[in-house]
Amino acid sequence: MTRIGISLFRWSLLLAVLTLTTTPCFADTVIFMGNTIGRPTFNRPVDNGNNTPTALSNLGTAVSYSLMQLTVSVDGPYVFSSVQNYDGFLVLYRNSFNPASPLLNVLIANDDNLDFETSGFTSNLSTGTNYFLVTTGALNSDFGTFTNTITGPGPINLGAPAAVPEPATLLLLSTGLTGVVIRARRSGRRS
Repeated sequence: MTRIGISLFRWSLLLAVLTLTTTPCFADTVIFMGNTIGRPTFNRPVDNGNNTPTALSNLGTAVSYSLMQLTVSVDGPYVFSSVQNYDGFLVLYRNSFNPASPLLNVLIANDDNLDFETSGFTSNLSTGTNYFLVTTGALNSDFGTFTNTITGPGPINLGAPAAVPEPATLLLLSTGLTGVVIRARRSGRRS
């Protein structure tokens, strides 16, 4: 085996080991816009500070809402903020959201962050869990456009849960890369 062949083999082996043992960890921020005009309605929970809401609003009994499903790739605190052109309201649910049972699976809700046109909160999220962010209004007459921002310690996936590569897939990829290097080394010998 030539020095170049040994060196290529060692580098491919190192690449395979690194592929199997490293887990990327990146902070992430996602921004998305939408509107609640002409959307379905529900009786929203009340803002209970940083505690889980336990009652429904008697002012927002038929507020229109927009729904966004999300998952995260790293456990930790995630910051949710929303800027609206109306008196907005944010609600976060874990596992599912049912507008007919608005207190089921609710985690946190916020009416006004700094003023009437912003809302937000921080919540600890876990990997492997589906979350549902509901952007709505404080009163039945509050609807319009919004811009939501979510920031956290790792990747944030909007919509359906993102596929995470299985360890077997990573092993197959590493084995394939090693095979390519070995074949290239053998082809080099024949030349």
